Amino acid sequence: MAAILRADDPEAMELAAEALADGSVVAVPTDTVYGLAADPCRPEAVERLFALKQRPADVALPVLVAGPDQVDALARPLETAAQALAERFWPGPLTLVVPRRPGFAVDLGGRRSAGRTVGIRWPDHQLVQELCRRLGPLAVTSANIHGSAPATTADQVAQAFAGAGQPVVILDGGVCDGVPSTVVECRGPTSRCLREGAVAWSEILDHRPCRPTPGGGR
Repeated sequence: MAAILRADDPEAMELAAEALADGSVVAVPTDTVYGLAADPCRPEAVERLFALKQRPADVALPVLVAGPDQVDALARPLETAAQALAERFWPGPLTLVVPRRPGFAVDLGGRRSAGRTVGIRWPDHQLVQELCRRLGPLAVTSANIHGSAPATTADQVAQAFAGAGQPVVILDGGVCDGVPSTVVECRGPTSRCLREGAVAWSEILDHRPCRPTPGGGR
């Protein structure tokens, strides 16, 4: 059974960081909902995350970061659309799908084309940012079995995975009942909505540098 630990306990943070460094999956509170986190540079950790969530292999994992330096480690320099949206909505509930930096070749799942892009989010949550500062960017997806509602409390995380294995550690940060992030793909001056979430597409349009393209949801 997973250990549910208070997120504001420094010892709990240490245990969570150690578990992530060992390649385990940890449940964390975020600025949207609870998430399942793993080290994206450890293939066995990514495999555990996919298995635990029962996430289809063709749905790529996003990566959370703690600032511009970590963005630079994952992606090419942000182009016009991505830069404008990052300046407006980061840190916050917006995931930007952008071209990968050469050399960042970790397997995050997804279709073949996903190997050329990466979904990045800089969350507005101090605990997640601290874990990223300690360990580097983290692959994080909502804490639920794929297709079910995201967990908004630590107890819900434990219940969701009671019959499917559990994260090694669940950090209890209280209620996280936000809306999952909006996902926008950016190429040069254009942007395309892949999933509308916490940030309305109308807000994205208001901060476009030029010609955004409404796309299908995902």
